[in-house]
Amino acid sequence: MNVALRDSLAEPDYLDRLNQAQRDAVLHGDGAVALPLLIIAGAGSGKTNTLAHRVAHLIVKGADPRRILLMTFSRRAAAEMTKRVERISTEVMGAKASTLMEGLTWAGTFHSVGARLLRDYALEIGLSDAFTIHDREDSADLMNFVRHDLGLSKTESRFPAKNTCLAVYSRAVNAQCELEQVLAKSFPWCIGWADELKQLFAAYVETKQAQNVLDYDDLLLYWAQMASEPEIADHIGGRFDHILVDEYQDTNRLQASILTALKPNGHGLTVVGDDAQSIYSFRAAEVRNILDFPTLFTSPAEIVTLERNYRSTQPILSASNAVIGEATERFTKNLWTERQSMEKPWLVTVRDDTDQANYVCAKVLEEREAGVQLKQQAVLFRASHHSGPLEVELTRRNIPFIKFGGLKFLDAAHVKDVLAVLRFAENPRDRVAAFRVLQLLPGIGPSSAGQIIDVMESALDVTLGLSIYQPPARGAADWPGFVDVFTALRNNNKSWPSDMERVRLWYEPHLERIHEDAAVRRADLLQLEQIAAGYPSRQRFLTDLTLDPPDATSDHAGPPHLDEDYLILSTIHSAKGQEWKNVFVLNTVDGCIPSDLAVGERNEIEEERRLLYVAMTRAKDALHLVTPQRFYTHGQASRGDRHVYASRTRFIPGSILDKFMSVTWPKAINAAAGSKHPEVRVDLKSRMRGMWK
Repeated sequence: MNVALRDSLAEPDYLDRLNQAQRDAVLHGDGAVALPLLIIAGAGSGKTNTLAHRVAHLIVKGADPRRILLMTFSRRAAAEMTKRVERISTEVMGAKASTLMEGLTWAGTFHSVGARLLRDYALEIGLSDAFTIHDREDSADLMNFVRHDLGLSKTESRFPAKNTCLAVYSRAVNAQCELEQVLAKSFPWCIGWADELKQLFAAYVETKQAQNVLDYDDLLLYWAQMASEPEIADHIGGRFDHILVDEYQDTNRLQASILTALKPNGHGLTVVGDDAQSIYSFRAAEVRNILDFPTLFTSPAEIVTLERNYRSTQPILSASNAVIGEATERFTKNLWTERQSMEKPWLVTVRDDTDQANYVCAKVLEEREAGVQLKQQAVLFRASHHSGPLEVELTRRNIPFIKFGGLKFLDAAHVKDVLAVLRFAENPRDRVAAFRVLQLLPGIGPSSAGQIIDVMESALDVTLGLSIYQPPARGAADWPGFVDVFTALRNNNKSWPSDMERVRLWYEPHLERIHEDAAVRRADLLQLEQIAAGYPSRQRFLTDLTLDPPDATSDHAGPPHLDEDYLILSTIHSAKGQEWKNVFVLNTVDGCIPSDLAVGERNEIEEERRLLYVAMTRAKDALHLVTPQRFYTHGQASRGDRHVYASRTRFIPGSILDKFMSVTWPKAINAAAGSKHPEVRVDLKSRMRGMWK
């Protein structure tokens, strides 16, 4: 279609539901080479809807869905995005859309896409495409094996623990920084061990390669190194006409380097994000990625800013705008909405942690009586331990709640056991999986497990090595059954997903022997079996589940599943991307927000400001920022009256107090709607002066 004819036609009907800024983002590059595009999407501005419409519009206009790469930060987000794209495309193209959507297979997280590409190019980069992937716990275990082999677990002064070592390694890889710089900035207590850590990390890398395993960080590191080879980068980049990245403010330097290697001129590249919601520097996320994106390419990126908010009332947005407006560097935007209200956000002063908990409980119950369900209300906090006194009070009052941030599905011992069996069969060189599986058998400890692995590695065939091993007498009865299962898993590549059932049936007697609550844990294994049925192969199942595991009921604290309604408790980091009618933010005081651990460099302070902004913009109708005048330092409440006196967070200076309704509690609930300052009940200052007259 020529440009004149295209311009003479009205915009497609499916764009009518978008506002003008969203349409500009969707239509960017129509009929021409698509220059790089940066979509600054304010909180609640319809980011996901805009990105889905852009992908759908590309397909409707003739783009090959097989040549579109869509990267999000969770598998769930990718699945939801794909469903939206299909719905929008079907509106325009009818049944044809379903056929085309089968080609949109490159949608997932950075790590999952990296894993697929590494398998595709494995032979070219010296990898075996049968590599397995370690989750964080398995990586820490392998780090510990190496740490022990090097004698670092027996040093005269205490060497950093396995999880700390892995955290240091991961930060250095993802931030692309020298080890000494990482230690000085984030792990100063480890700075004296720099040489030993380098020795440890070198041995860790060699061990992973010998066992044909990759960890999370390898999926990005290998991809980035692969993309640094011009010929391979051109080939991968040439496979995709369009690359779209969601939540770009949460990318690290490694991820940014991958994108620029694949699309060095930026053509066809769209990134979406909000610098004001960049709150993951502890995961090596780099806010400069989004701040510097417009000038990264020879052709400057076009910037489209989404400012219309569909979530919150205008007073909440005015207060949030005022808070983030104090930031030293940002993309200028001013969120607005058509949702008007007379109620400003509440800035509630309470005496201490106990009154804070009582205030939240009283207000939550009052709102429930007014028709707002508990699950439409959320309590947010900077650190998980901040909710301790509130959890006690909620339990005392029999108010059910969910707390996000607990044990994940893959962290449950019985789930890890079953997955380890599959991983061991997939890659017999994976010693972490092997040690875990073999020690499930009675009579086999670390020493016997090591002997079995050595026998397998020295045999011409691993299953032969396993079958000829003579186990200790205590394990003799269970050994043949394990050998049979392992042999079947190794020899029959077309038995998926029945492999999952075979492993579960073998494992159940051990589950009964090891765990008292076997019946509850068995339900998790049946759920795992259902999940497995949705995957085309064992390899794909193990990869995807390791990279983006589903949450389990163990994510939840309290007894919510016995109630039809429950209050949401969450750290602010876990709340990102969520929304509720009413939001309560605990401890909005200096020392908590900002955290007393993050008051060093300016960039740390700025991230804490963004954290408060994220918390405030989760609220749809009502926002309560609670400021206790004193609170206990972590862990001190049970050991005496060690508390600190607090002042309102520095992120709400006096110049923006007019955006809030300041009240005190217990009188806060009955405060006059227009009150700006708490009523003084007793003028003690005047009384003190009068004593000397």
